[in-house]
Amino acid sequence: MSFVEDILWNSDGLVPAIAQDAETGVVLMVAWMNREALQLTVVENRAVYWSRSRQKLWRKGEESGNIQTLKEVRLDCDNDVIMLQVEQRGGIACHTGRASCFYRVLKDGQWTVVDPVIKDPKDLYS
Repeated sequence: MSFVEDILWNSDGLVPAIAQDAETGVVLMVAWMNREALQLTVVENRAVYWSRSRQKLWRKGEESGNIQTLKEVRLDCDNDVIMLQVEQRGGIACHTGRASCFYRVLKDGQWTVVDPVIKDPKDLYS
């Protein structure tokens, strides 16, 4: 797949990938992709990322069931960030059980939680 050659991969062979809800525009999460993850995302029509902590491919929702179905892939102007437009199955993108990983807002110099837990993480991962 030659489109991967257009991407400016970092020294670890990775590129940041933003997952955005295709319908609402809400940014759900940011993860990393390597070449294989991006190719699999396109082929499987679902988000596949590279887990830096586990050093392996990670199909979003493989444990929780909260799969991200691919609607569109975009590349930024510098060729170094991917944005995935996705349908977030189950309405939960964050491992904390929230809709988005961006659930804290800076208020008066403190991080304040503004989004509720939809499902207890203990019930998402067994």
